Amino acid sequence: MINGVILQIVQATGVSADTVKAAADAVKPVLTAMPNPVKHAEITLSFWDLTLKGGPVMIPIALLSILGIYIFIERFMIIRRASKEDSDFMNHIRDFMHEGRMDSALSLCRSNNAPIARMVEKGIHRLGRPLGDINAAIENVGNLEVAKLEKNIALLATVAGGAPMLGFLGTVTGLVKAFYDMSVAGNNINIQLLSSGIYQAMVTTVAGLVVGIIAYFCYNILVAKIQKVVYMLQFRASEFMDLLHEPTK
Repeated sequence: MINGVILQIVQATGVSADTVKAAADAVKPVLTAMPNPVKHAEITLSFWDLTLKGGPVMIPIALLSILGIYIFIERFMIIRRASKEDSDFMNHIRDFMHEGRMDSALSLCRSNNAPIARMVEKGIHRLGRPLGDINAAIENVGNLEVAKLEKNIALLATVAGGAPMLGFLGTVTGLVKAFYDMSVAGNNINIQLLSSGIYQAMVTTVAGLVVGIIAYFCYNILVAKIQKVVYMLQFRASEFMDLLHEPTK
């Protein structure tokens, strides 16, 4: 490449080739040592810096994410504990009732910290009354137990719906900020001037959707687990009512 340049210089200026070649040989090491001007420095942006660019709207979105995680973990543990049952519990209740040992049956219910045990305990306390009254008492206890399991579930649904709305609010305020900066700048508009508003618009949208989607899935997981517990309670209530129709020994 350098030889071609030398030839062009000789043809254009009429200077001797040896003189031009000697000058090129002197400059060549300097040109070789120079860095490639096309290479650009790599720019990285941390997650925290990106979050801060979302503006003040990111604060309530972050609070909703923490609230949603807390509700899911707390409810998940309680519902899982309520869904566990002793496979021999109803067999022991049946044996105690057939033998007329109601005190032993009540003691077994009180020692078992489960919704089924509390339902059966209420039914044993109502023995001697009409079967309709016993069934109604058991159903009332079952409804109370389900209500306990559903505590704060509606709040988790609120997080699932509210987080995306806050994200869209951040989008609108970010665009308003960007257009305001454009109107103030007049003819001096540049990308750096608009970047803060656009960052806020995009970051808040992503954050709100992520929190909302995760909360939505968590809500449905909890609802499905509660429904399983409801089916189990209904089955055990029917089993207890059938037990009352069995002849005693």
